[in-house]
This record gives sequence, C-alpha cells and structure tokens, in this order.
Amino acid sequence: MNTEILNRIKEKLITLPSTPGVYRMLDKDGNIIYIGKAINLKRRVSSYFVASNKPAKVQQMVDHVFDFEYTLTNSETEALNLESNLIHKVQPFYNILLKDGKAFPYIRIDLKKDFPVVEVTRKVAKDGALYFGPYFNKIDIRSLITIIENSFKLRNCNQNITYTKVLKRPCLNHSMHLCLAPCIYKNITEEYNAEVQKVINFLRGDLSEAKAIITQKMHNASSMQLYEKALEYRDNLQLIDNLGKLNITELSSAIDIDIFGYATSEEHTVICMLVIRGGKMVGSSNYTIIDSSINDDDIKTNFITQYYISQKKVPDNVVCDINDLSSITTWLNDFAGKKITVVNPKMAIKKKLLQMANDNAKEYLTKTIQQKTVYMLKTEGAMQTLQEKCRLRELPVRIEGYDISNLQGTNTVASMVVFENASPNRKHYRKFKIDIHQQNDFYSMSNVISRRFDEYAKGSDVSFAKKPNLILIDGGLGQLHKAKEVLDSLGIDIDIISLAKRDEMIYTTRSSTPIRLAKSDYALRLLQNVRDESHRFAITFQKSLRKNTLTSELNKINGIGNRTTSVLLEHFKSIKNIKNATIDELCKVKDIGKKTAESIFNYFHK
Repeated sequence: MNTEILNRIKEKLITLPSTPGVYRMLDKDGNIIYIGKAINLKRRVSSYFVASNKPAKVQQMVDHVFDFEYTLTNSETEALNLESNLIHKVQPFYNILLKDGKAFPYIRIDLKKDFPVVEVTRKVAKDGALYFGPYFNKIDIRSLITIIENSFKLRNCNQNITYTKVLKRPCLNHSMHLCLAPCIYKNITEEYNAEVQKVINFLRGDLSEAKAIITQKMHNASSMQLYEKALEYRDNLQLIDNLGKLNITELSSAIDIDIFGYATSEEHTVICMLVIRGGKMVGSSNYTIIDSSINDDDIKTNFITQYYISQKKVPDNVVCDINDLSSITTWLNDFAGKKITVVNPKMAIKKKLLQMANDNAKEYLTKTIQQKTVYMLKTEGAMQTLQEKCRLRELPVRIEGYDISNLQGTNTVASMVVFENASPNRKHYRKFKIDIHQQNDFYSMSNVISRRFDEYAKGSDVSFAKKPNLILIDGGLGQLHKAKEVLDSLGIDIDIISLAKRDEMIYTTRSSTPIRLAKSDYALRLLQNVRDESHRFAITFQKSLRKNTLTSELNKINGIGNRTTSVLLEHFKSIKNIKNATIDELCKVKDIGKKTAESIFNYFHK
C-alpha cells in the first residue's frame, strides 16, 4: 500500500464511530475483497492500518485495500448476522473459503407421509422431516442403508402410497419378508409406524435390535445352505460391530455434537471438525481456509456461520474454543430455530474431544502448508502475474473465455466460460447458437460478444449480470481486434487478450508484440485452463447440436428409428457420407437390409 492511499485511509479512520457494525474492504477497482464485523468499528478497522507486526495473511490483504465502507448495527449479534449473510452472498477472496467443503450425505425420513421411506439426500431443508447425519469418513452410508433394508420392513419404492390408495399386488420385497407391503394392506399403519420408530432408534444409536434380526437371518440362510446370503448378513453384522466401536462411552448414546478444532500459523489456518451422532464418532474433516481477521475468535466464528449456512442443519451441541460465546450462540439459535448448547469446555470428555480436534488441525496444517503455498501461486499469484505482465487495469478476478465451433461452416456455436478467483464457476457458463451458414469466426465472435453485453444491459440473467475484469479470446491478433472493435462500439471498456494455440503467445490490444510466459508459469496455465475449457464447452455443444440435427434428418425417412440412426452415424461418421453412400454400401451396415438401404438412398436422391 502506497503512502498516499494509507494517509487517505487514516484520515477516514478519524470519522469512524466506536459502535458495532460491519466493514467492507475494497480494492482499487471497487471490488469487495474482505468483510468483517466489530463491536467497536473504529478500534477494529484502525488495527489493520495502524498496528505493526500483523500476520502475513492479514498484511497481504491490507496491501490490496484502496478504500473501505461500513454499516452500523445495533449490536454485535446483528453485526454477526449481517456479516455472515454478506460473506455467503459476495464470497470475498480474503474471507473464509471452505476448500474441502462439500455437501455430505444425510438420511431423511419424512414422518408427514402416510408410509415414510428412508432416503439419502445431500440437501437439508426446513421441511419438518427428520435428518440424520452428516455421514462421512468412518461410516459408509450405502452400507448403513443395506443394514436398514435387511433389518426393518420398510418399503424402499417410490410409489405414491396413501392410506386410501391400494395396489393389486405387492412387489418381490414383500415375498422376501423385507417389506410390510403397505401398497396392498391398508390396515397396517400401526405396525408400519412401529418399524419406522425402530429405524429411528437405530439411527440414534440403538443397534441391539438390528443385530438380533441380522444374526437370526444369517443362521436361517446358513441352515438353508444359502451361503452367499449368509455371508452378506455376516458382513452386515461386522458393520454393526464397527458402529458399536465408534461409541464414545463417556457420552450419552443420544447426543449429537459438532466439535471445531483450530490451528494457525503466520500465513495458514486449518479448522478440523469432528462429528458425533448418537454418541458415535462418525467422521472428521479438515478445512484449509482464508480469513484476514486479526482476531482468532473472529475466524472461528466466521467459519462456523459459513459452514452451517452451507450445510443447513445444526446439531443440539456445538463445541469450540471461542472466548465470548454470546454472539455465536444467539446466531446459532436463530439460524436453527431451536436452542443450541454452545460450550468452550474446560474439563471432562468434551475438553478431550476439543483437544483431539485441535491436534488433528495442527497435524493437517503441517502437511498442507506447501499445498497452500502452491494454491496461492495458482490463484492470487497467477492473477497478479497476469495483471503485471499484460498491463491489465484490474486484477482479473473474473475471467470470461470465448470460443467458436462449427463443422465446415454449419451448426456454428459459441461458448462462454467463467473463472472466478482462478477457478471455474460452471453455474455461469453459457452457450450460443450463431445464425450463419458459412465459416466466419470474425463475424461469430462479434455476434457472441454483442449478445453477451446486450444481456448485461438487461440484467435478467445472473451469469451476465457481472462485468468481467478480463476477456480471453481463443486466437491471434485478428480475432482479438475484431472482438475489441465490438466492445468499443458498445462503449464498454474491459481488458481483452487472446491466447494462440500454435505458440501459446499472449496478444494484447496495447501492442503488436506478443507476450511469452514460461510454460511452468501459473499465469499461463490459468489462461490455458480458461482457453481449453471454453474450447471443450463449445465442442461439446456443437457435437450435441450436430447429432440432434443428423438424428432429426434421418428420422424423417420412413422406417428409420433412433436405433438405426445411431448405427448409421457410428458407421459413416457424418450425414455427408450417408448421403453419398450407394445402396450396396448401405447394405453393408449391420442390421440394414436392402429395403431400408433403398429407402435411405431414395430419400437423399429425390
């Protein structure tokens, strides 16, 4: 940060109030790069620019700050709620990024249905259904479902069965004593609900009944010499025993807890999460995160809020070593819509579990520092190198790549791919059909660029709502200047470059001399990834369009169905070859008789 910017910010700090609120750090292009909260805005924001000996990860963010904004709130809890929502919506680069984050599987039972089923889902909704999980690492959810199906007589079909709707006959599962068949017996509601409760008890940690049922089935199968089935039941018993070994004896069998461990260094931070369900340790997961908070408690709080916004479901108990738990407790209670017990334990089993999580986080931190360094080089480092080498006016946080694809001038299409923070954002990918009947890449590129920014002006499609910081064209100077002409005609001032396949040279509109980067340079690799992804996306769309066109054309022939169409396309590769084929050549195709061959030939030779 240069002296002029720092002095301007220090003058602005004087007017900051000493009240709770949320602050937003902005770069020179007006992009939000960090969001934070504070009980005292003046003291917290000032600490970024006045205090010395800041951690490297904080200083790195501060070096990119050009200005800041803030919003006042009535309390620290309100500030936390606003901060959490803004981070989730904006996803600034220097805030929490859940690098290992993913939607873990849950088991769902909807008790509002007449005859509930056991479902596996990765989306948790506030719909009144029971959700058990998440399951990962130590428990294979597919094996868990197998045990439930072998132990309890619930239906696993997707039939819409109600108390009044009765089918004519049951499926095979009823004959195998795996289902009570509510589809034909409408007077078994009480018995069926009892089975549902057994499944719920099993998922809450009561393994005894499932073990007894599977043991009896194993003996029965063995006595009937159904040895493969007996082996399957034996494997089920082994899984049940393994579940039993996950019990933490000092905890109640009905307790659900999430435990957040923490480890940090000068530049890197890891959070380890242990998941306990029904008194069992069902898994753990490590997250490498980016967060430029000066205060460790803020980093932990930010992570917990972003995690539950992503996962939707909060257990009854949360363990973390945050000193002041009031704000996060209030936030969790409001988010979950129920009372959540949040503790920073000082003794007993929860203290041991928290220490275990902290130790796991430290070990993971040690192993991943090098990986983290490489990640920074691939993302922020690559973007900074591009800005410097290509003399870009903005850090290329959002890069849009465009490519044209056609087959001998037909079925021309274009692709738009989007990379944000050096990673693909596939939700924003878009494809275009180009109404042209000749091969003219210049016209096609002009067309797609114009249409893209027409959509930007409308603002109705989220993928077009953001302006890119950089546009990448696949090609040389010709394609680049044609695209630049379109931007100029629209009055749009965005950096645009091209990358040529033949020599991997980077062309800019500022010079006719191309830029060469080393093959190992992460900036070049980033551009190659965008270019190759746009090419792949365009080719895939063009092929699907071509196949649909060919299929539609061939299906017009009397007696030609989808199967015959596929066989013809596989043999001749193109519609042109089919049109030029003789009757004898057509007859050589598998399953094509003379009559069909004559129909095809006559259609194309009217």
